[in-house]
Amino acid sequence: MEALIKEIKQCKLCEPHLPLGANPVFQISPTSKLLIIGQAPGTKVHQTSIPWNDPSGDRLRDWLEMDKEAFYNSENISIVPMGLCYPGKGRSGDLPPRPECAPQWHDIILKQLTQVQLILLIGQYSQQYYLKESGLTAQYKTLTERVKHFAECPGIFFPLPHPSPRNQIWLKKNPWFYKECLPALRERVQQALG
Repeated sequence: MEALIKEIKQCKLCEPHLPLGANPVFQISPTSKLLIIGQAPGTKVHQTSIPWNDPSGDRLRDWLEMDKEAFYNSENISIVPMGLCYPGKGRSGDLPPRPECAPQWHDIILKQLTQVQLILLIGQYSQQYYLKESGLTAQYKTLTERVKHFAECPGIFFPLPHPSPRNQIWLKKNPWFYKECLPALRERVQQALG
């Protein structure tokens, strides 16, 4: 695992496309029971090299009812975004994760995470990538539909919206998320972590 972490940290695959340069931000351990797959680091995460070290991370930890100490305990929780490096700014927020990253690293990483009991798929990019083969993305074409039908998600996957402050309108429009989805999420996380 140490050799793999070192290899990933040295990755420069997408560097020509990255405005702030390559800085893969992730957290992995072979003993992790929970895997969080988000989109890509933002500028604050890029600068600190700490995953989810921003307002989105604060909200995610609130959803999980988890403090920073528990969240950053890699023995229990691995964090692997779809794009490991900050992709740059777009017109309405950050650009999508670089498409080269997940095919390059995810299979290799997941093969090492043999204890994982639950995988949180945060945002549309991770859901489209991981739920495509199940047909769930064809049946439920939008993120809202997939999150609303979280109970139909195959295996150990659990779809979530992105906890970004930019999603405040989505959260207000979908009060069922707090009533139905979050209690189920918290229960699943507690089961996974034992």
